Amino acid sequence: MSSGSPPRPSDDARRLLAGPPPWTALEADVRRTITLRSVLGAMGSVGQLGAAPAGAAPGHDPLGPWLGHLPSDAPEVPGVASAVLVPLFEEDGQVRVLLTRRSAELRTHRGQVSFPGGRIDPGEDAAAGALREANEEIGIDPAVVDVVGWLHPLYTLNAALILPVVGVLARRPVTVPNPSEVARVFDVPLAELVADDVYRSDVWDPYATWSLDGPELRELWFFDVEGERVWGATARMLHELALVALGLPFET
Repeated sequence: MSSGSPPRPSDDARRLLAGPPPWTALEADVRRTITLRSVLGAMGSVGQLGAAPAGAAPGHDPLGPWLGHLPSDAPEVPGVASAVLVPLFEEDGQVRVLLTRRSAELRTHRGQVSFPGGRIDPGEDAAAGALREANEEIGIDPAVVDVVGWLHPLYTLNAALILPVVGVLARRPVTVPNPSEVARVFDVPLAELVADDVYRSDVWDPYATWSLDGPELRELWFFDVEGERVWGATARMLHELALVALGLPFET
């Protein structure tokens, strides 16, 4: 897959969702400036502060607290879990989110925009795994990241379980991309993600071409920013982050 667009079906399985983005009704001033303080306050109001959902206990299964927040269509037995770091920092009064574009040489999700992350190693929790992977992929020192919150776990289209942890950096980080994994590191203000003409959502099956059972319609989210098209699991996480930051309801 490329970073430009996911594969597009050519039949009637695709249809644009009716209606504007969920934040369009908000006053422009509310969307124009989003601070780190307001994001953390909003996460606190919905109970999403902390390195993991409430219920974590020393010595217990680190996946345990997350399992109560899985989407309704999640498999009965969770697969091998991966963790991603959602890095935030503030600059000029705007909270910004750090993203990467994966190398075109990788075996899976090549060329797609993503958060730094990967499979959780034995003995790690989600926060530790996300920090280690961010260090390996883009050179961020775990010591400069304050893990402050979490987003809802989700499954990718190939049934991989992802646990997103939100980390705050005191300033714009110095990054050193690992060229075997990362082609580009960039950042974008959260306010830009909710600006007009940046976000859209579709309902269609991106794998209908290869499906033996016919199309399976699903909602997909897209953000077009910094010359990149963000879609798939990363867009789903950005969609939740934007809704929470703006005080809007999010449904798993």
